[in-house]
Amino acid sequence: MEQKHPNEKSAFDALLTRARWVEIGLIAAVGIITLLYWQGVLPLPALWVAIAFGLYPLVKTGLHDLIKERKIGTEIFVTVATTIAMIGGEYVAGAVLMTIILIAEFIAELNTDRARASIKALIGSVPQFALVRANGQERKVAIAELKAGDIVLVRGGEKIPVDGTVVGGQGAVNEAPITGESLPLEKGVDASVLAGTVVESGALDIRTDKLGQDTMFARIITLVEQAEEHQAPVQKLADKVAAWLIPVVFVFLLLVYLYTHDLRKIVTLLIFTSPAELGLATPLVMIAAIARAARQGILVKGGIYLELLAKADVMVFDKTGTLTVGQPAVVGIYPAEPSVSEETLLIWAASADRRSGHPLAKAIVARAEERKLPMPEPSEFEVIQGRGVKATVEGKKILAGNEKFFHENAIQTTPLTREPAGTTIYVAVDGRFVGTLDLADPLRPGAKETLARLKATGVKRVIMLTGDSDRIAQQVSKELGVDEVQADLLPEDKVNAIVALQKQGHSVAMIGDGVNDAPALARAQVGIAMGARGTQAAIEAADVALMTDDLSKIVFARALAKRAYRTIQENLYVGVGVVHVLGITAALLGWIGPVQAAMIHLGPDVLVFLNSVKLMRVQIKT
Repeated sequence: MEQKHPNEKSAFDALLTRARWVEIGLIAAVGIITLLYWQGVLPLPALWVAIAFGLYPLVKTGLHDLIKERKIGTEIFVTVATTIAMIGGEYVAGAVLMTIILIAEFIAELNTDRARASIKALIGSVPQFALVRANGQERKVAIAELKAGDIVLVRGGEKIPVDGTVVGGQGAVNEAPITGESLPLEKGVDASVLAGTVVESGALDIRTDKLGQDTMFARIITLVEQAEEHQAPVQKLADKVAAWLIPVVFVFLLLVYLYTHDLRKIVTLLIFTSPAELGLATPLVMIAAIARAARQGILVKGGIYLELLAKADVMVFDKTGTLTVGQPAVVGIYPAEPSVSEETLLIWAASADRRSGHPLAKAIVARAEERKLPMPEPSEFEVIQGRGVKATVEGKKILAGNEKFFHENAIQTTPLTREPAGTTIYVAVDGRFVGTLDLADPLRPGAKETLARLKATGVKRVIMLTGDSDRIAQQVSKELGVDEVQADLLPEDKVNAIVALQKQGHSVAMIGDGVNDAPALARAQVGIAMGARGTQAAIEAADVALMTDDLSKIVFARALAKRAYRTIQENLYVGVGVVHVLGITAALLGWIGPVQAAMIHLGPDVLVFLNSVKLMRVQIKT
């Protein structure tokens, strides 16, 4: 396995920067001076100095928010609370309150940074050097010096440093850090590989295609970092509530003071009316959820899309490349004569088609290769556009094409006794019809189960929109259990279909390939691109991008989104609501004083932090 450099810091150590250690020192100093004053060791001026140093970062941040963003934040609130405590002679309570808020904000920032950094830790870092082969020699080169086209050598146990194409060697590559694929994939010549993945066995010669910020690894990191800019409605709501709550609290406290003239009670209430946890209840959850999704190969562009995915009640799927594989495959081989076996018919068709570049011809050749059947090289070969091919193989004249091709060559065919699954290819040898092959776009593995699981999560309707013929669309729909089908659609027709659903009051999620479905993906409340690996257009078109063509990732993403919102509710109702309501009640009744309130106040902070961060590890039931 790849060895870590001895000077490499652990992920947690990396978060504890010099600035963080200064914060720790400041908090510790304020806490110690407060304790010593309380014990009568230090005089009051020493406590005033400690409080001044402690309030400085809070005042600085609070004034910035007030001037730049026109909002009264928690920092201003705590500054006012501490100042009132000092005026009222509650020196220890004010210092304790300020210290606990400093601790709470430090933990919040550290956990937020940890959640942000976790995606990089989960993916792992890209190597800083690569072994390059050029002119028959091998040399170690810094990644920054690599150029497109360079041949990079990667041995077993090493990470791949670039996005590229295998030009030599064979190996099993673990792509879990990027795509979420659990099992290593065998890679040979012409296979694509991604930076940040690991060659678990074998060795690969890789032609460099993309470097640095152009690699999928870098794009994932950028997307996750930018995701924080797209706040979910519930997150914006929490920010708005916190903004208007502070003035309301000040009015409430003024009324209580005018009634009781008890400054000590006001200080106690100030502690429990702080909206600090309200501002932390949602952002940390969103960051953790987005990072957790990325670990599974699901890129979410912002918390808003998680919320929309959780609320979607209609799922709209493209057919080709989404519910189906997107490439034709042989699904049936039907000899026309008892003397002709399936293998013989397939050999004749594949031998005739082996020089053709048509997708149907490639599918026939691929099936013969799967069965390890011989395919003799044709001595003569001709493509008839829109019809099929003519070839001479081992002295036999073979025709393979559509029915019209056979009629034009006066070859008699027999009527089909079955409903074709897709496209039928007719085969003749020396002017004699010998059989047919059915080719179709096979269903994507797990598609039926995925649709059933989505309905179990509350999706009311599953709809398929496709540009394919109605006959084929209905066949696919029947096999998958789709509720509604619209076929023969142009891209603008798909957009119109989504608009019609939205006018009916539905929240729509659109799942497509991210390129030809881009208009529909953009129009839906949330667009999900299938198989975005290596496809810049797919990532740009969609709000959520799946790094693999695994439909079950949609089920996971929806379950994660629902779990995230349950976590936010827990934060708001339990961590903020219950604890603060009980605290305010106890303060009004005179059961607790400022010092006890400051100590208890740490409880909801810890609850919110722990409950949010657990989303990174908790099991998500799908």
